[in-house]
Amino acid sequence: MQKCPGATLFALVIATGFATWVFSLIISHAVRLIIDEEGEASWILRFIFTILGYATVFLPCYVLIHLSRRHNLHTLGGCQWRLLRLILTGTTLETADETDSKISGTTRASNLESKTLYQKAISLTYCCVGLQISYLLWGILQEKIMTREYTDGDKIEQFTDSQFLVFVNRILAFMFSGIYLLLTHQNVHRTPLYKYSFCSVSNTLSSWCQYEALKFVSFPTQVLAKSAKVIPVMLMGKLVSRAQYKNYEYATAVLISVGMTAFLLGSGGDKKGNNVTTVSGALLLCGYLIFDSFTANWQSALFKEHKPSSIQMMCGVNLMSCLFTSASLVQQGGFFYSLSFASRHPVFIMDCLLTAISSALGQLFIFATISKFGPVVFTIIMTVRQGLSILLSCLLYKHHLSGMGILGVFVVFLAIFLRIYYAQQHKKRKLDAADVSASKV
Repeated sequence: MQKCPGATLFALVIATGFATWVFSLIISHAVRLIIDEEGEASWILRFIFTILGYATVFLPCYVLIHLSRRHNLHTLGGCQWRLLRLILTGTTLETADETDSKISGTTRASNLESKTLYQKAISLTYCCVGLQISYLLWGILQEKIMTREYTDGDKIEQFTDSQFLVFVNRILAFMFSGIYLLLTHQNVHRTPLYKYSFCSVSNTLSSWCQYEALKFVSFPTQVLAKSAKVIPVMLMGKLVSRAQYKNYEYATAVLISVGMTAFLLGSGGDKKGNNVTTVSGALLLCGYLIFDSFTANWQSALFKEHKPSSIQMMCGVNLMSCLFTSASLVQQGGFFYSLSFASRHPVFIMDCLLTAISSALGQLFIFATISKFGPVVFTIIMTVRQGLSILLSCLLYKHHLSGMGILGVFVVFLAIFLRIYYAQQHKKRKLDAADVSASKV
Protein backbone atom coordinates (compact mmCIF):
# COMPACT_ATOMS: atom_id res chain seq x y z
CA MET A 1 0.00 0.00 0.00
CA GLN A 2 1.73 3.12 -1.26
CA LYS A 3 -0.64 5.73 0.03
CA CYS A 4 -2.99 6.02 2.94
CA PRO A 5 -6.46 7.12 1.67
CA GLY A 6 -7.98 10.16 3.34
CA ALA A 7 -11.03 8.23 4.56
CA THR A 8 -8.83 5.63 6.27
CA LEU A 9 -6.67 8.31 7.84
CA PHE A 10 -9.56 10.21 9.36
CA ALA A 11 -11.19 6.97 10.51
CA LEU A 12 -8.02 6.05 12.39
CA VAL A 13 -7.84 9.52 13.95
CA ILE A 14 -11.47 9.36 15.11
CA ALA A 15 -10.99 5.81 16.43
CA THR A 16 -7.91 6.94 18.39
CA GLY A 17 -9.84 9.83 19.87
CA PHE A 18 -12.76 7.63 20.87
CA ALA A 19 -10.49 4.97 22.38
CA THR A 20 -8.61 7.64 24.35
CA TRP A 21 -11.90 9.08 25.62
CA VAL A 22 -13.13 5.65 26.76
CA PHE A 23 -9.79 4.94 28.43
CA SER A 24 -9.91 8.29 30.23
CA LEU A 25 -13.39 7.50 31.56
CA ILE A 26 -12.17 4.18 32.94
CA ILE A 27 -9.12 5.77 34.57
CA SER A 28 -11.26 8.58 35.99
CA HIS A 29 -13.64 6.17 37.69
CA ALA A 30 -10.74 4.09 39.02
CA VAL A 31 -8.96 7.13 40.47
CA ARG A 32 -12.17 8.33 42.16
CA LEU A 33 -12.18 5.10 44.17
CA ILE A 34 -8.70 5.86 45.51
CA ILE A 35 -8.73 9.64 46.07
CA ASP A 36 -11.40 11.48 48.03
CA GLU A 37 -13.00 14.19 45.86
CA GLU A 38 -13.61 16.36 48.93
CA GLY A 39 -10.18 15.92 50.53
CA GLU A 40 -7.09 18.10 50.34
CA ALA A 41 -5.55 15.78 47.72
CA SER A 42 -8.54 16.28 45.41
CA TRP A 43 -6.34 18.52 43.24
CA ILE A 44 -4.57 15.33 42.11
CA LEU A 45 -7.90 14.12 40.76
CA ARG A 46 -8.43 17.36 38.90
CA PHE A 47 -4.87 17.24 37.55
CA ILE A 48 -5.35 13.69 36.26
CA PHE A 49 -8.68 14.63 34.66
CA THR A 50 -7.02 17.61 33.00
CA ILE A 51 -4.19 15.48 31.58
CA LEU A 52 -6.67 12.88 30.30
CA GLY A 53 -8.69 15.62 28.64
CA TYR A 54 -5.58 16.90 26.88
CA ALA A 55 -4.73 13.35 25.80
CA THR A 56 -8.01 13.05 23.86
CA VAL A 57 -6.72 15.84 21.63
CA PHE A 58 -3.00 15.10 21.70
CA LEU A 59 -3.06 11.39 20.78
CA PRO A 60 -5.37 11.68 17.72
CA CYS A 61 -3.24 14.60 16.49
CA TYR A 62 -0.13 12.48 16.93
CA VAL A 63 -1.68 9.71 14.78
CA LEU A 64 -2.71 12.29 12.16
CA ILE A 65 0.78 13.79 11.97
CA HIS A 66 2.59 10.44 12.00
CA LEU A 67 0.52 8.88 9.20
CA SER A 68 0.51 12.07 7.13
CA ARG A 69 4.28 12.29 7.22
CA ARG A 70 4.68 8.60 6.52
CA HIS A 71 2.52 8.79 3.39
CA ASN A 72 3.36 12.41 2.41
CA LEU A 73 -0.29 13.36 2.46
CA HIS A 74 0.49 17.02 3.07
CA THR A 75 1.94 17.22 -0.45
CA LEU A 76 -1.41 16.34 -2.09
CA GLY A 77 -3.78 18.88 -3.58
CA GLY A 78 -7.16 19.73 -2.11
CA CYS A 79 -8.52 21.90 0.69
CA GLN A 80 -8.18 19.26 3.42
CA TRP A 81 -4.52 18.66 2.56
CA ARG A 82 -3.80 22.41 2.63
CA LEU A 83 -4.99 22.39 6.24
CA LEU A 84 -2.72 19.41 6.86
CA ARG A 85 0.22 21.34 5.39
CA LEU A 86 -0.51 24.15 7.83
CA ILE A 87 -0.29 21.67 10.72
CA LEU A 88 2.88 19.97 9.47
CA THR A 89 4.81 22.80 7.79
CA GLY A 90 3.25 26.00 9.15
CA THR A 91 2.17 27.26 5.71
CA THR A 92 -0.50 26.34 3.16
CA LEU A 93 1.98 26.79 0.30
CA GLU A 94 3.11 23.57 -1.38
CA THR A 95 6.76 24.67 -1.16
CA ALA A 96 8.24 27.15 1.25
CA ASP A 97 10.28 29.96 -0.23
CA GLU A 98 13.56 29.29 1.53
CA THR A 99 15.27 32.24 -0.14
CA ASP A 100 12.62 34.61 1.21
CA SER A 101 13.02 33.02 4.62
CA LYS A 102 16.79 33.52 4.58
CA ILE A 103 16.47 37.11 3.38
CA SER A 104 13.85 37.83 6.03
CA GLY A 105 16.06 36.30 8.71
CA THR A 106 19.11 38.21 7.51
CA THR A 107 17.18 41.47 7.36
CA ARG A 108 15.81 40.92 10.85
CA ALA A 109 19.28 40.15 12.18
CA SER A 110 20.79 43.22 10.54
CA ASN A 111 17.96 45.40 11.86
CA LEU A 112 18.53 43.99 15.33
CA GLU A 113 22.25 44.69 15.16
CA SER A 114 21.70 48.21 13.83
CA LYS A 115 19.55 49.21 16.78
CA THR A 116 21.21 51.69 19.07
CA LEU A 117 21.49 51.23 22.79
CA TYR A 118 18.89 53.98 23.22
CA GLN A 119 16.39 52.16 20.99
CA LYS A 120 16.95 48.91 22.87
CA ALA A 121 16.44 50.69 26.17
CA ILE A 122 13.17 52.23 24.95
CA SER A 123 11.95 48.84 23.70
CA LEU A 124 12.89 47.14 26.96
CA THR A 125 11.17 49.87 28.98
CA TYR A 126 8.02 49.51 26.88
CA CYS A 127 7.93 45.74 27.45
CA CYS A 128 8.70 46.12 31.14
CA VAL A 129 5.96 48.71 31.83
CA GLY A 130 3.40 46.72 29.84
CA LEU A 131 4.18 43.53 31.74
CA GLN A 132 4.03 45.30 35.11
CA ILE A 133 0.64 46.95 34.57
CA SER A 134 -1.13 44.00 32.95
CA TYR A 135 0.10 41.39 35.40
CA LEU A 136 -0.34 43.50 38.52
CA LEU A 137 -4.03 43.79 37.59
CA TRP A 138 -4.18 40.10 36.66
CA GLY A 139 -2.67 39.07 40.01
CA ILE A 140 -5.21 41.08 41.98
CA LEU A 141 -8.13 39.62 40.03
CA GLN A 142 -6.98 35.99 40.12
CA GLU A 143 -6.57 36.17 43.89
CA LYS A 144 -10.07 37.60 44.20
CA ILE A 145 -11.67 34.89 42.04
CA MET A 146 -9.90 31.92 43.66
CA THR A 147 -9.90 33.03 47.32
CA ARG A 148 -12.95 35.25 47.79
CA GLU A 149 -16.55 34.14 48.22
CA TYR A 150 -19.39 35.31 45.96
CA THR A 151 -22.74 36.07 47.59
CA ASP A 152 -26.15 35.48 46.01
CA GLY A 153 -28.73 36.45 48.61
CA ASP A 154 -28.30 33.99 51.44
CA LYS A 155 -26.15 31.66 49.35
CA ILE A 156 -22.35 32.02 49.61
CA GLU A 157 -20.14 30.17 47.09
CA GLN A 158 -16.51 29.99 46.09
CA PHE A 159 -15.45 29.30 42.50
CA THR A 160 -13.32 26.16 42.14
CA ASP A 161 -12.78 25.37 38.42
CA SER A 162 -9.28 26.58 37.51
CA GLN A 163 -9.53 25.06 34.03
CA PHE A 164 -12.39 27.37 33.04
CA LEU A 165 -10.37 30.45 33.99
CA VAL A 166 -7.48 29.21 31.85
CA PHE A 167 -9.89 28.63 28.95
CA VAL A 168 -11.40 32.12 29.18
CA ASN A 169 -7.93 33.69 29.27
CA ARG A 170 -6.72 31.70 26.27
CA ILE A 171 -9.76 32.16 24.03
CA LEU A 172 -9.73 35.93 24.48
CA ALA A 173 -5.96 36.02 23.81
CA PHE A 174 -6.54 33.95 20.66
CA MET A 175 -9.23 36.37 19.49
CA PHE A 176 -6.98 39.40 20.18
CA SER A 177 -4.04 37.95 18.29
CA GLY A 178 -6.19 36.55 15.45
CA ILE A 179 -7.86 39.92 14.79
CA TYR A 180 -4.47 41.64 14.90
CA LEU A 181 -3.06 39.19 12.32
CA LEU A 182 -6.02 39.80 10.01
CA LEU A 183 -5.63 43.57 10.19
CA THR A 184 -1.85 43.80 9.82
CA HIS A 185 0.79 42.56 7.40
CA GLN A 186 2.95 39.74 8.74
CA ASN A 187 5.80 37.64 7.39
CA VAL A 188 4.87 34.26 5.90
CA HIS A 189 4.13 31.88 8.75
CA ARG A 190 6.43 28.82 8.71
CA THR A 191 6.07 27.33 12.17
CA PRO A 192 4.31 23.93 12.10
CA LEU A 193 1.16 24.25 14.21
CA TYR A 194 1.82 20.98 15.99
CA LYS A 195 5.01 22.43 17.52
CA TYR A 196 2.91 24.97 19.39
CA SER A 197 1.15 22.13 21.20
CA PHE A 198 4.12 21.36 23.46
CA CYS A 199 4.46 24.83 24.94
CA SER A 200 0.67 25.16 24.86
CA VAL A 201 0.25 22.17 27.18
CA SER A 202 2.99 23.40 29.53
CA ASN A 203 1.52 26.93 29.44
CA THR A 204 -1.99 25.82 30.36
CA LEU A 205 -0.70 23.46 33.05
CA SER A 206 1.44 26.21 34.60
CA SER A 207 -1.62 28.49 34.75
CA TRP A 208 -3.71 25.65 36.16
CA CYS A 209 -1.13 24.97 38.89
CA GLN A 210 -1.00 28.68 39.70
CA TYR A 211 -4.76 28.92 40.17
CA GLU A 212 -4.96 25.67 42.12
CA ALA A 213 -2.09 26.67 44.41
CA LEU A 214 -4.10 29.64 45.69
CA LYS A 215 -6.46 27.14 47.31
CA PHE A 216 -3.63 25.91 49.54
CA VAL A 217 -1.10 28.72 49.97
CA SER A 218 -1.30 32.46 50.52
CA PHE A 219 -0.75 34.90 47.67
CA PRO A 220 2.53 36.21 49.20
CA THR A 221 3.79 32.61 49.40
CA GLN A 222 2.98 32.11 45.74
CA VAL A 223 4.76 35.36 44.86
CA LEU A 224 7.77 34.22 46.88
CA ALA A 225 7.97 30.99 44.89
CA LYS A 226 7.79 32.85 41.57
CA SER A 227 10.65 35.13 42.54
CA ALA A 228 13.14 32.28 42.25
CA LYS A 229 11.95 31.31 38.75
CA VAL A 230 15.03 32.65 36.98
CA ILE A 231 17.08 29.64 38.15
CA PRO A 232 14.75 26.89 36.78
CA VAL A 233 14.41 28.90 33.54
CA MET A 234 18.18 28.82 33.07
CA LEU A 235 18.32 25.11 33.93
CA MET A 236 15.47 24.37 31.53
CA GLY A 237 17.29 26.42 28.88
CA LYS A 238 20.23 24.02 29.08
CA LEU A 239 17.89 21.04 28.69
CA VAL A 240 15.61 22.39 25.92
CA SER A 241 17.90 24.52 23.75
CA ARG A 242 21.36 23.58 25.11
CA ALA A 243 21.82 27.21 26.14
CA GLN A 244 25.18 28.23 27.58
CA TYR A 245 25.29 30.74 30.42
CA LYS A 246 28.23 32.65 31.83
CA ASN A 247 29.29 32.50 35.47
CA TYR A 248 28.04 36.03 36.08
CA GLU A 249 24.57 34.98 34.85
CA TYR A 250 24.42 32.19 37.41
CA ALA A 251 25.72 34.50 40.15
CA THR A 252 23.24 37.29 39.40
CA ALA A 253 20.38 34.79 39.17
CA VAL A 254 21.17 33.60 42.68
CA LEU A 255 21.48 37.22 43.88
CA ILE A 256 18.08 38.11 42.40
CA SER A 257 16.44 35.14 44.08
CA VAL A 258 18.09 35.90 47.42
CA GLY A 259 17.18 39.58 47.21
CA MET A 260 13.56 38.87 46.29
CA THR A 261 13.30 36.34 49.11
CA ALA A 262 14.62 38.86 51.63
CA PHE A 263 12.28 41.56 50.30
CA LEU A 264 9.18 39.38 50.39
CA LEU A 265 9.96 37.97 53.84
CA GLY A 266 10.60 41.48 55.10
CA SER A 267 7.31 42.82 53.77
CA GLY A 268 4.99 40.11 54.99
CA GLY A 269 2.88 42.47 57.08
CA ASP A 270 -0.31 41.14 58.53
CA LYS A 271 -0.62 37.42 57.94
CA LYS A 272 -4.25 37.11 59.07
CA GLY A 273 -6.58 35.38 56.70
CA ASN A 274 -3.90 33.69 54.65
CA ASN A 275 -4.09 29.97 54.00
CA VAL A 276 -1.58 27.69 55.65
CA THR A 277 1.13 26.42 53.34
CA THR A 278 0.65 22.71 52.70
CA VAL A 279 2.45 19.92 50.89
CA SER A 280 -0.17 20.16 48.13
CA GLY A 281 0.50 23.87 47.70
CA ALA A 282 4.24 23.29 47.57
CA LEU A 283 3.84 20.59 44.92
CA LEU A 284 1.58 22.80 42.82
CA LEU A 285 4.07 25.67 43.00
CA CYS A 286 6.87 23.33 41.92
CA GLY A 287 4.68 22.22 39.02
CA TYR A 288 4.10 25.84 38.07
CA LEU A 289 7.85 26.59 38.06
CA ILE A 290 8.69 23.53 35.96
CA PHE A 291 5.93 24.02 33.36
CA ASP A 292 6.49 27.77 33.09
CA SER A 293 10.25 27.35 32.66
CA PHE A 294 9.71 24.85 29.85
CA THR A 295 7.20 27.18 28.14
CA ALA A 296 9.56 30.17 27.98
CA ASN A 297 12.48 28.12 26.64
CA TRP A 298 10.42 26.19 24.08
CA GLN A 299 9.00 29.45 22.74
CA SER A 300 12.49 30.92 22.56
CA ALA A 301 13.63 27.86 20.57
CA LEU A 302 10.70 28.29 18.13
CA PHE A 303 11.59 31.96 17.66
CA LYS A 304 15.15 30.99 16.73
CA GLU A 305 14.25 28.07 14.46
CA HIS A 306 11.18 29.32 12.57
CA LYS A 307 11.27 33.10 13.27
CA PRO A 308 7.52 33.68 13.75
CA SER A 309 6.38 37.12 14.86
CA SER A 310 5.35 37.46 18.49
CA ILE A 311 1.68 37.77 17.43
CA GLN A 312 1.89 34.63 15.29
CA MET A 313 3.36 32.82 18.28
CA MET A 314 0.61 34.13 20.55
CA CYS A 315 -2.12 33.10 18.12
CA GLY A 316 -0.70 29.61 17.54
CA VAL A 317 -0.11 28.82 21.21
CA ASN A 318 -3.54 30.06 22.27
CA LEU A 319 -5.28 28.21 19.44
CA MET A 320 -3.82 24.94 20.71
CA SER A 321 -4.58 25.91 24.30
CA CYS A 322 -8.24 26.49 23.42
CA LEU A 323 -8.44 23.01 21.87
CA PHE A 324 -6.86 21.33 24.89
CA THR A 325 -8.78 23.18 27.60
CA SER A 326 -12.17 22.94 25.84
CA ALA A 327 -11.77 19.17 25.42
CA SER A 328 -10.90 18.82 29.11
CA LEU A 329 -13.83 21.05 30.19
CA VAL A 330 -16.32 19.08 28.09
CA GLN A 331 -15.19 15.81 29.66
CA GLN A 332 -15.28 17.17 33.22
CA GLY A 333 -18.53 19.10 32.85
CA GLY A 334 -16.66 22.32 33.57
CA PHE A 335 -18.63 24.44 31.13
CA PHE A 336 -21.95 23.63 32.79
CA TYR A 337 -20.63 24.30 36.30
CA SER A 338 -18.90 27.57 35.38
CA LEU A 339 -21.76 29.01 33.34
CA SER A 340 -24.21 28.07 36.08
CA PHE A 341 -21.98 29.81 38.64
CA ALA A 342 -21.76 32.89 36.41
CA SER A 343 -25.57 33.06 36.06
CA ARG A 344 -25.90 33.18 39.85
CA HIS A 345 -23.09 35.72 40.33
CA PRO A 346 -22.95 38.43 37.60
CA VAL A 347 -19.93 40.03 39.33
CA PHE A 348 -18.00 36.86 38.53
CA ILE A 349 -18.54 37.50 34.79
CA MET A 350 -16.92 40.93 35.06
CA ASP A 351 -14.03 39.53 37.08
CA CYS A 352 -13.45 36.83 34.44
CA LEU A 353 -13.51 39.32 31.58
CA LEU A 354 -11.10 41.71 33.27
CA THR A 355 -8.80 38.80 34.13
CA ALA A 356 -8.89 37.58 30.52
CA ILE A 357 -8.23 41.06 29.10
CA SER A 358 -5.25 41.70 31.40
CA SER A 359 -3.92 38.20 30.67
CA ALA A 360 -4.27 38.69 26.88
CA LEU A 361 -2.49 42.05 27.00
CA GLY A 362 0.16 40.51 29.23
CA GLN A 363 0.74 37.76 26.67
CA LEU A 364 1.34 40.35 23.96
CA PHE A 365 4.15 41.76 26.06
CA ILE A 366 5.42 38.30 27.03
CA PHE A 367 5.94 37.16 23.44
CA ALA A 368 7.43 40.50 22.43
CA THR A 369 9.88 40.38 25.34
CA ILE A 370 10.94 36.75 24.77
CA SER A 371 11.43 37.27 21.02
CA LYS A 372 13.51 40.45 21.50
CA PHE A 373 15.42 39.81 24.73
CA GLY A 374 15.15 36.07 25.52
CA PRO A 375 13.52 34.08 28.35
CA VAL A 376 15.99 35.05 31.08
CA VAL A 377 15.47 38.81 30.63
CA PHE A 378 11.72 38.20 30.60
CA THR A 379 11.98 36.26 33.85
CA ILE A 380 14.02 39.05 35.45
CA ILE A 381 11.31 41.58 34.53
CA MET A 382 8.60 39.35 35.94
CA THR A 383 10.67 38.72 39.07
CA VAL A 384 10.95 42.46 39.68
CA ARG A 385 7.18 42.65 39.14
CA GLN A 386 6.70 40.35 42.13
CA GLY A 387 8.52 42.82 44.33
CA LEU A 388 6.61 45.77 42.89
CA SER A 389 3.29 44.08 43.63
CA ILE A 390 4.24 43.71 47.29
CA LEU A 391 5.71 47.22 47.38
CA LEU A 392 2.48 48.64 45.91
CA SER A 393 0.53 46.79 48.57
CA CYS A 394 2.76 48.29 51.27
CA LEU A 395 2.18 51.82 49.95
CA LEU A 396 -1.57 51.49 49.47
CA TYR A 397 -2.46 49.51 52.59
CA LYS A 398 0.31 50.72 54.96
CA HIS A 399 1.93 47.31 55.39
CA HIS A 400 5.15 47.24 57.37
CA LEU A 401 8.40 47.11 55.37
CA SER A 402 11.33 45.99 57.49
CA GLY A 403 15.04 46.59 57.01
CA MET A 404 15.34 43.12 55.49
CA GLY A 405 12.78 44.08 52.83
CA ILE A 406 14.68 47.25 51.93
CA LEU A 407 17.92 45.26 51.74
CA GLY A 408 16.20 42.76 49.44
CA VAL A 409 15.19 45.54 47.01
CA PHE A 410 18.78 46.82 46.97
CA VAL A 411 20.17 43.34 46.27
CA VAL A 412 17.73 42.72 43.39
CA PHE A 413 18.52 45.96 41.58
CA LEU A 414 22.22 45.53 42.25
CA ALA A 415 22.05 42.08 40.64
CA ILE A 416 20.22 43.45 37.61
CA PHE A 417 22.79 46.25 37.25
CA LEU A 418 25.64 43.75 37.48
CA ARG A 419 24.01 41.50 34.91
CA ILE A 420 23.63 44.35 32.40
CA TYR A 421 27.16 45.60 33.10
CA TYR A 422 28.84 42.19 32.65
CA ALA A 423 26.73 41.45 29.57
CA GLN A 424 27.93 44.67 27.95
CA GLN A 425 31.54 43.91 28.92
CA HIS A 426 31.27 40.41 27.46
CA LYS A 427 29.79 41.77 24.22
CA LYS A 428 32.53 44.39 24.01
CA ARG A 429 35.25 41.75 24.43
CA LYS A 430 33.73 39.66 21.64
CA LEU A 431 33.65 42.65 19.29
CA ASP A 432 37.26 43.53 20.14
CA ALA A 433 38.31 39.94 19.51
CA ALA A 434 36.51 39.95 16.15
CA ASP A 435 38.24 43.20 15.17
CA VAL A 436 41.65 41.75 16.08
CA SER A 437 40.97 38.64 13.98
CA ALA A 438 39.83 40.74 11.04
CA SER A 439 42.95 42.93 11.20
CA LYS A 440 45.22 39.88 11.17
CA VAL A 441 43.54 38.62 8.01
